[in-house]
Amino acid sequence: MRILHLSDTHLDRAGGPDADGADGTAALRRMLADLVHLRDLDAVVVTGDVADDGSREGYARARELLGGYAREWGASVFYATGNHDERAAFTEVLGCGHAHPDAVCEGPDGERAAASTIDGWRVVTLDSLVPGKGYGRIGRAQLDWLREVLVTPAPRGTILAFHHPPVALDVEVQRALGLQNADELAATIRGTDVQLILCGHFHLQILGRLEQATVWVTPGVVSRIDLTARPGTERAVHGPSASLVQLGTPDGPLIHTLHARDPRVGETVYEADEDEMREAIEKLGPSRVSLN
Repeated sequence: MRILHLSDTHLDRAGGPDADGADGTAALRRMLADLVHLRDLDAVVVTGDVADDGSREGYARARELLGGYAREWGASVFYATGNHDERAAFTEVLGCGHAHPDAVCEGPDGERAAASTIDGWRVVTLDSLVPGKGYGRIGRAQLDWLREVLVTPAPRGTILAFHHPPVALDVEVQRALGLQNADELAATIRGTDVQLILCGHFHLQILGRLEQATVWVTPGVVSRIDLTARPGTERAVHGPSASLVQLGTPDGPLIHTLHARDPRVGETVYEADEDEMREAIEKLGPSRVSLN
């Protein structure tokens, strides 16, 4: 099983650079062009922030570019929602994120989860979007549905894919804006056949564990976060990235980060100082009431 894992494409209605010069469409085109020799792909998994502005045009462009790329190899494409996504527009263009799902969960707030099977591997996408916020939460309806799905093991195992990581480095903004109920997800997957969890959101790569599952956070397509910036600040740099995941080998999962050849690689997209980061956490993070 070979998966191309992408996240944070941040496509928009206009299809051009934003105010900081980041261009999701150009970055995705560059990334896919540099992956032209990648062979034997079974799936392309996109873990959220597909559209920067939640526009139908952004989702349609993702479907065109990623669908066209995947068809070259006969690969299936799976999409999950991120904090920049808009559920109604996402659903209108991409449906539940699976072309031919085995099962779909429709939650009370419009969230959708879905499961499909490829060559014995079960791919489950979850919706961790909290509208208007930057942090993530997987609701009770999805967790109950997931628990029922996992009662029957897949022939080769299960892969979960969603936006907000259940793990974080010792970085304040990651702790504040990651998955806020990772403990509930851990209890749901404990002792099941979930082997791998794929996430995005942080725009950098992290390897961790949740219960028996390996957690992989892929860097962003539109930009990467450079942790050499001063603590308490945040610097994003140019350089589209993705990951190649290989499962089913005795020493797997094997995960390799892929970087596009960008002439601006490493150049600053934006740099937020301590005050700006505190404001972002206050605005986009959980309220004090929800933390208690």
